[in-house]
Amino acid sequence: MNPSLRLLALAATLSLAAACSILPQPAPVDMYRLPVNQASRNAAPLDWSLRLNKPLASEALSGPRIAVVPEGDVISNYKGARWSDPVPLLVRNRLLDGFQRDGRVQRLSADDSNLQADYELVGELQAFQSEYRSGGAVEVVVRYDARLVQGRSQRILASKRFEVHQPLADRQVAAVVAGFGAASDRLAGQVIDWTVAQGTQAQAKNQ
Repeated sequence: MNPSLRLLALAATLSLAAACSILPQPAPVDMYRLPVNQASRNAAPLDWSLRLNKPLASEALSGPRIAVVPEGDVISNYKGARWSDPVPLLVRNRLLDGFQRDGRVQRLSADDSNLQADYELVGELQAFQSEYRSGGAVEVVVRYDARLVQGRSQRILASKRFEVHQPLADRQVAAVVAGFGAASDRLAGQVIDWTVAQGTQAQAKNQ
């Protein structure tokens, strides 16, 4: 390579290095799992199977960001923090884990596997966020519209809206995440009891 071309190549390399050095570095992001505080129990297994589907969700709740409603109808996100999975997957896995810990429905599967089951739990996630109230109070709100569907016919057997409000004593992200965990524990308990009751009732009618 002649000296002129060598100088041009060196200048281009230095310019590129200088440009890279002044580019803004991405802000660090803390990734949070959804806390679980539900004890396992030994229970007599029921003689039917259940498949859990990821709930449908709006664009604001379909990703891994931790949503917050600071005022009115404004939906924002906590900076520098995100969930370990997209929210619909996070909620489905929390419910699946809840059923496994509960022990009554043991023949479980998820929609990823596409296995045939007697019943399916489907629904829409209408809220999964923290909300600021008048006076500065903050609470986690989880709202889930559930439907129990017969596996083969896809006929809706029962439907119910579940709504959980979990007050927060601290606005720090770690406390907010703990609040989401407590709210999800309560939601899982309610959904599991309802599903077991509806599934058992449907089984009795089919016998």
